[in-house]
Amino acid sequence: MDIFFSYLIYFILFCVSLATILLTSRSKLPPGRKGWPIIGESLEFALAARRGNPERFITDRMNKYSPEVFRTALMGENMAVMCGASGNKFLFSREDKVVTSWWPNFIKKIFGNPSTGDLTKPHKVLAEFLKPEGLKHYVEIMDMMARKHMDLYWAPNQEVKVYPLSKKYTFALSCRLFMNIEDPESVSRISHGFDHILAGFVSLPIDIPGMAFNRAIKARSILHKQIMEIIKKRKKELEEKGDLASQDLLSRLLLLVSDENSKVLSEMEISNQINGAFLASHETTSTAITFILKYLAELPDVYDAVFKEQMEIAKSKGPEEFLNWNDIQKMKYSWNVVRESLRLLPPAFGAFREALTNFTYAGFTIPKGWKISWTVHSTHKNPKYFPEPEKFDPSRFEGQGPSPYTFVPFGGGPHMCAGKEYARLKILVFIYNVVTRFKLEIVNPNEKITHNPTPVPANGLPIRLQPHQM
Repeated sequence: MDIFFSYLIYFILFCVSLATILLTSRSKLPPGRKGWPIIGESLEFALAARRGNPERFITDRMNKYSPEVFRTALMGENMAVMCGASGNKFLFSREDKVVTSWWPNFIKKIFGNPSTGDLTKPHKVLAEFLKPEGLKHYVEIMDMMARKHMDLYWAPNQEVKVYPLSKKYTFALSCRLFMNIEDPESVSRISHGFDHILAGFVSLPIDIPGMAFNRAIKARSILHKQIMEIIKKRKKELEEKGDLASQDLLSRLLLLVSDENSKVLSEMEISNQINGAFLASHETTSTAITFILKYLAELPDVYDAVFKEQMEIAKSKGPEEFLNWNDIQKMKYSWNVVRESLRLLPPAFGAFREALTNFTYAGFTIPKGWKISWTVHSTHKNPKYFPEPEKFDPSRFEGQGPSPYTFVPFGGGPHMCAGKEYARLKILVFIYNVVTRFKLEIVNPNEKITHNPTPVPANGLPIRLQPHQM
């Protein structure tokens, strides 16, 4: 009898499996191709980015297969790329219901703990810290640090490389606001570790000595120890002397009574939140600043309009008076210029998701477990949404601006970039300090731009500075 029931169970399982296979085979998968075994189309994807035209990979397949969704294979995974405003809307409105965040295994390996990988879900303290209500008190610090940065690295020179200097400024600012660290040596040491980690994200995932991926894993371990030492030191100071420098992120996390699950955050969890904040804000903001200044140097009419707006603010300030929140709200045209730059050269290509269940989109079935990508490259230069898409035109953002789900440099839905407002403030404060002091001239108009995966000027974007005669 026991044997009979065992065979019956096996038979039922066989029937269920067979039915699943038959249903899947009959389902209409998105059109496309898987490419080579194991690597899929990863090589084509990487080459398009290296050649400075990452949107080519997307638009070619939209034209060939479907403007709504197509199939590919990247990083060893079956992947559906959702396209257009409708695709963005579908994914952003179904977060954690039909799809969930997904990170490639090699990124998880660099972090060392898969559970810490979702940078799109910051702790509530970090989320509150990054909201306008929390950030408005830091505008003065941002302006003070930007002035100091200009005095040290820009004013003494006739020519500067914008990309490395923008990275230096944005990282130093994050160190100050996140952990109250201002010592240049400490900032440089921490920055060095993050540079190795970011390089590991875009390297071959081969963990042997001498490879960038291996250096990233080692850097992550060293960086973790450094931040843990900072956390322990700050924790001791808070216990002995009370609420010191409580306006920085680290102190807020340490002073937290409990999180959503009524559990005090561990030092490891605090370290993960700090690391996530750095990684999410470091490369993207400095890249954005770099190309905004590129456009300002190339387009005199745009520069003049930004200069006029910023000088009106500057003239309303005393000699030693710093910017405040109200000043930022007056930078409307400047923010339109920023957004147009983000449309043309977005720092991030998009993000990945994983299907939690089988679902249908545009008449095609996306199987459970498939990876899904949304990307800025299906809308940002799409003439359907932006007429004359290659033209730099800040007026696109006047009035109600672009149609919903077409301009998505910060994503959308529940997982929209939590640091959007932080990026806005950093960028606008930096623009103010540059244009009120210098006229800009591009040194090499034909400098090559590669994407790895963020856009990077091959020579760091050298710009000639012409100080204003006040």
